[in-house]
Amino acid sequence: MVAVSDTEVFFTGFPGFLGSALLERVLARGDGPVACLVQPQYLETARRRAREITAGIDRVDDDAVRLYEGDITEPDLGLGEESFADVRELYHLAAVYDLAVDRDLAEAVNVRGTEHVLEFADGHDVDRFHYVSTCYVSGRYDGVFTEDHLREGQTFNNHYEETKYRAEVAVQDRMDAGLPATIYRPAIVVGDSRTGETDKYDGPYYLLRLLLAQPDWLSVAFTLPDSSDAELNVVPRDYVVDAIAYLSAREETVDEVYQLCDPAPLAVPRFVDVLAEAAGHRTVTLPTTKPIARTVSSRLSSSLPLEPATLDYLDHPTRYACPKTMQALEGSGFEVPPFESYVDRLVAYVLENPTVGDGPMV
Repeated sequence: MVAVSDTEVFFTGFPGFLGSALLERVLARGDGPVACLVQPQYLETARRRAREITAGIDRVDDDAVRLYEGDITEPDLGLGEESFADVRELYHLAAVYDLAVDRDLAEAVNVRGTEHVLEFADGHDVDRFHYVSTCYVSGRYDGVFTEDHLREGQTFNNHYEETKYRAEVAVQDRMDAGLPATIYRPAIVVGDSRTGETDKYDGPYYLLRLLLAQPDWLSVAFTLPDSSDAELNVVPRDYVVDAIAYLSAREETVDEVYQLCDPAPLAVPRFVDVLAEAAGHRTVTLPTTKPIARTVSSRLSSSLPLEPATLDYLDHPTRYACPKTMQALEGSGFEVPPFESYVDRLVAYVLENPTVGDGPMV
């Protein structure tokens, strides 16, 4: 049995989009060494990203990131003979981020996987557990959803939302039993606000790519009966990572939940207009019902960049508020930039990188 006694931080979700950026922030502030649980199929990608990250940080050597093959869907995380003696903090980011995910896969990764990571944390007497959830544990809650909400009898748009909800319930139950943890709930995460970089074209990117697939002199988008009352709450990756890095380094954030959402999001019609303007497309919104829109989307999804599951967010009834987050970040310099201030960079990145896919890391 191999003991890694000097590993202070344990990560799941590397080399994912958020996990890679957060790992860099954690190392840059002096924490580590970091042990990363990596699925075998992503090991080479993880090695490359680990080299890039350590090379870009002064006074951090290559050994600061240690990769271990494993899988959160296995009871022992698939670590086999590996043993970790001094894990001080654990960051759990691994999940299936896919609105159309199959129920069994979502259950295995998001729910049972989180339970396995919680068991690992308990078995190693972890001093601090950091869990990345999602604002959309709200499901279709009708009203304002804050950090204090969770079990509200809500229905869910899809298996992703439902399993992330159940995973957070499991984490909060452990918190109630004494686990020192912090929960972070990002809204819809898009690319970096400074560069536009992303590694997955899902969520609002389906709408953007649908517009880009049509003539710029006249493009068509759907609008549903309740779209004018719905908000599309979008946050860029750099804000999410900066906020988690800042909050996770503070002792007073233990036992708290923080929603990393836009306190002033755009209504769906305005969001579509802003996206179309940035893409340089003259756009007409076609009023329709959700059943018709879903049927059309399903039939066209093989030839156009469409995902029928995204239609549920065009009339999403929930509004998100983040009073605890705003208070905790006050004076930090971290705040959500207006979508209008960086949408042009998101569009430019998509135009310059057409081969990026929309599939989750599973």
